[in-house]
Amino acid sequence: MSEAKQAEPGRRAMLLALVVLIALNLRPFLTAPGPVLKEIVAETGMGYGSLALLTLLPMMLMGVGAFVSPGIQAAIGTRRGILIALLVLAAGSLLRLVAPGGVTLVITAAFCGAGVAFIQAAFPGIIKAEFPKNIPVVTGLYSAMLMGGGALGARLTPLLVSHGYGWRPALAWLAAPALVAFAAACLILKDSRGSRPDKALTGQLLRRPRTWTLILAFGLVNAGYSSVVAWLAAYYQALGWSSGDSGNLVALLAVCQAAAALGLPILARRNIDRRAFLCLTLAMQAVGFAGLALAPQVAPTVWAGLTGAGLGSSFALAIVTALDHLPRPQEAGVLVALMQGGGFLIASLGPFATAFLHDVSGGFATGWMMHLACVIGVFFLYRRFDPGQYPRVMQPQAA
Repeated sequence: MSEAKQAEPGRRAMLLALVVLIALNLRPFLTAPGPVLKEIVAETGMGYGSLALLTLLPMMLMGVGAFVSPGIQAAIGTRRGILIALLVLAAGSLLRLVAPGGVTLVITAAFCGAGVAFIQAAFPGIIKAEFPKNIPVVTGLYSAMLMGGGALGARLTPLLVSHGYGWRPALAWLAAPALVAFAAACLILKDSRGSRPDKALTGQLLRRPRTWTLILAFGLVNAGYSSVVAWLAAYYQALGWSSGDSGNLVALLAVCQAAAALGLPILARRNIDRRAFLCLTLAMQAVGFAGLALAPQVAPTVWAGLTGAGLGSSFALAIVTALDHLPRPQEAGVLVALMQGGGFLIASLGPFATAFLHDVSGGFATGWMMHLACVIGVFFLYRRFDPGQYPRVMQPQAA
């Protein structure tokens, strides 16, 4: 993939279409089970701890997979890796049609998480290489479609169940868009030896303290995302809401994620110092989590909308900020992969920690307060992202 110039207009349009198709498939498998947890529990007998694994395990695999993704890219190429990952993702969703119990359902989540891990580790590097002049805008589009896919999953599952489908076929339908994305990637995506990252680069970047700062900030924010995806519907169902209404709330959260993930990177594109916008994303999350914890029935759509907008825009701007740190697409792509890898390992603990606090306190409000505390901590990390310091902090460290 050329580093010298932006992709030609025709190819650029096809790549943008591919960005949309692939990104739409990266979150529905996480958001789809939430609105039908009652049906899943009734048939499988799963408790809160095992239900948390439906989010925790794939998030962990996203984390581990992001660390190994650069090595896989170097060995087999980005294109082949993405094609294989899309088939693995489709297989994970399709196998939910025949999953007999809780254990096998968790295994299908692992399949999905493994496929998504490679894709989301590789894609930011593709964006930086193919769209060097429009990184914030294209990253915003990618993030918006990713979050929009989450809305699709949250809304589609209860809709299909209400029309007579069981929860298994409702979840399995998500294999269809993954197969469409696979077909499009076969036609559009190209690969070249020069686009593959250096195998030694991962170790070099892990010796830089800034890499770990990016990991920690990304992980603490996305722990909030994994928790709201896992438990927001269950939280409001415990307050008397129907599965359809709670699913709509999760869909609203995801729509607000998508809108903010697209909008804030566009607003932030003219200034490489993203800190003011990053802190704005935290302010939205703080108000949202506080509202969910302290006054859930007062303005639930406002709390869900603000939480979603803050999480979505923070995700997009975190990727843009990490890409800003290094000029070469291969290096910047690996840095983003590592940020997501370590970050998703941290984020995977969010649903489990929230479930634990639920068991201790008898409700989810304590978990939302935990995430409010995480947001406050990330504020101090975001303030360190001064672009004038990027060349210095990204200097190689001694082994």
